[in-house]
Amino acid sequence: MSDKLATILQAARDHAEQVILPNVDAWNAAKKWPRDASDKAGAAGLTGLYAPEEFGGQGLPLAEGIQVYEQLGLGDGAYAFALSMHNICTFAGCGYGTDAFKEKWARDLTSGRKLANFALTEPQSGSDATNMYSRAQINDDGTWTISGAKAWVSLAGEADVYFTVVKTSDAPGHKDMAMIAIPADAPGLSFGPLYDTPSYSFLPLAEMYMDKVVVSEDNIILPIGQGLQGSLMAIDIARVSIASGCCGLMQAALDTALSYSKNRKMFGGKNLDLDGIQWMLGEVATDLEASKLLYRKAAESLGTPEGPLMAAHAKRFVPDAAVKVANTCTQVLGGMGLLQPYGLDRLSRLAQMLRIVDGTTEISRVVIGRALQKRAATLPDLPVPKGFGETG
Repeated sequence: MSDKLATILQAARDHAEQVILPNVDAWNAAKKWPRDASDKAGAAGLTGLYAPEEFGGQGLPLAEGIQVYEQLGLGDGAYAFALSMHNICTFAGCGYGTDAFKEKWARDLTSGRKLANFALTEPQSGSDATNMYSRAQINDDGTWTISGAKAWVSLAGEADVYFTVVKTSDAPGHKDMAMIAIPADAPGLSFGPLYDTPSYSFLPLAEMYMDKVVVSEDNIILPIGQGLQGSLMAIDIARVSIASGCCGLMQAALDTALSYSKNRKMFGGKNLDLDGIQWMLGEVATDLEASKLLYRKAAESLGTPEGPLMAAHAKRFVPDAAVKVANTCTQVLGGMGLLQPYGLDRLSRLAQMLRIVDGTTEISRVVIGRALQKRAATLPDLPVPKGFGETG
C-alpha cells in the first residue's frame, strides 16, 4: 500500500469515527443532509478521490480509491454511498467534461465545496435504463432544452449539479443517449417530496423534474451515443463502491457483537465463550474476509473486459452477506440488538438498502447468468438423456 493511500484511508477512518458515528442518529432525527460533515470530508481529501491532481483531486486509481468507502462504511453506509456517487460524478466531470465545465466546476467538486450526483433511473423504468422518457432538444444556439423526470435521485435538492442521462430523439435503443450536467439553480428544475427512509433519512432521496430546462453545451459530459456506455461504467464503479461500504458495515456489526458478547454473562460464563456464539461470529468473520477480497478484485477489474462481470459478482455477494451479517449480529445481542443505541437495527436496514440501489442483487444475477450462457456456448456438449418418445 502506498503512503498516499494509507493516508487517505486513515483520513476516511478518522472521519467515520469522529464525524459520522457520533452524529448519525442526530442527522437522521433532523432529516437533513449534514453539509458541515461533507465539507469536512472535502477538507480531508475524500471528495476528489479519482480526479487528477491538477484539479485538486487525489489522482488515485479506482482500485485504490474505492477502498475509502470501506472505512466510511464503518460509520454509515448511506453516507458512504452518497460520497461514492459524488466521487463518480467528479471523476466523470474532470475526465470527460468540456474545458469550460472543468474551469467552472472541477475544483469546487474535488474540494467538496459543491456536491454532485447522478440521475439515470426514471419513475417508470428502474433497471431498464434504455426505456427512458427524458428528452433533450438541441437548439440552434447549441443549448439543450430538457424535459422529463428522474427517480431515486440522491442528494435531491442538496447537490449543486446533477449528471443527468437523457435521450435526444424518440428512436428506440441507446444510440441517441447522452449525459449532461444540470446545475441545481437551472430554471425549470424541481424535486418532489422526499422519500420516507427511516434509517437513512438524512440522505435526501426524491424524484427530479425537468420542465424545459435549458443547459449550455459546455455542460455536456458524454456526447450523443456515449451516454449509456458511460452510465454503465459509472454503475459498475458504484456497485463495487457499495460492496466496499458494505464491508465497513459488516465490520461495524461484528465489532458491536464482539463488544457486547465478551461481557454478557450467561450460563456461568461470558457469551463469547459459548461455542454457538463463536460459530455464529466466526461465519460472520469469514463472510467479511471473503467480501473484502471480492470487492477489491472487482475494483482492480474496472475498465477491463472483465469489469462488468466482476462488479456484478461483488454487488451480488457482498450486500447479501451484509444483510446476513447484520441479522446474525443482532441475534447475538438478543433483545438488546433491537434497541436503537446499539445501532444494529440501522445497520440491518442500511444493508437492505445497499442490496437494491444501483442495480438490485437480482440484476447482478442476470448479468452473471448471461456470462454463464456465453461460457456454456464455448464448452463441449455432454450427452443429455432423452425422454420417452423424444427423438429430436
